[in-house]
Amino acid sequence: MNQPRFRFDQGCVTHEGRIRAHNEDSFVARPEVGLWSVCDGMGGHENGQWASRTIVDRLAEAAWTGGMDEAAGAVARAIHEANRTIFRESESVGKSMGSTTVALLVHGRRFAAIWAGDSRIYVLRDGQLHRLTRDHTQVSELVERGLLTEAEAENHPLSHVISRAVGVGAELELDAVVDEVADDDVFLLCSDGLTGPLNDSEIAGVLTAAEPETAAKRLVEMCLERGAPDNVTVIAVRCHEITLLSLAPAGAAS
Repeated sequence: MNQPRFRFDQGCVTHEGRIRAHNEDSFVARPEVGLWSVCDGMGGHENGQWASRTIVDRLAEAAWTGGMDEAAGAVARAIHEANRTIFRESESVGKSMGSTTVALLVHGRRFAAIWAGDSRIYVLRDGQLHRLTRDHTQVSELVERGLLTEAEAENHPLSHVISRAVGVGAELELDAVVDEVADDDVFLLCSDGLTGPLNDSEIAGVLTAAEPETAAKRLVEMCLERGAPDNVTVIAVRCHEITLLSLAPAGAAS
């Protein structure tokens, strides 16, 4: 039996924001293979931008021929290759650099969310917004250990201190979530420049009201209206199931 596949409507927008002079975010969109990623660089303009671009360049080249396991493995390997490249460069020039990354892979009826850092992936399903990723920050770890409440964490001065990122160490641990795709799912990938100014309810409202291209533009506009203190990158992807028909040859008996 053939697996149903999906076609995608997408919107991709990135902006340096109102405060930063340069944009250290990078993204890649490959709807033809069902792969998207957002990366938020760290280490100053040149270093951060180079680090985030190194990841998306590797992901742009990732290739596979098999099922979801092989595809997800190829995406993970591309990120690990980028980690090694960034870390070697960091040691060579004596400057710290790195990048968060979130990658969404849709293959057949399944999706995989793969990430390191505090950029996020959400899915809007049946009008409800669900966060698929867990921030790799010091404050998030304190919440998980029961040392801080969610309310205390929201405005904590260390809320943006990253505990895991690509390129900051010789080895990298990636987290991943794999699940089924439903028809009309809307995925959102974003850097933390979006989730600082906007809350989940506002994000859900925009994704519900508009198609992906318009939604991505509107979300970035809302950040800019509120001062956009950081670079902001948004990718919105709606999945439409393709119905596979099995047609009998003309003249065949019914």
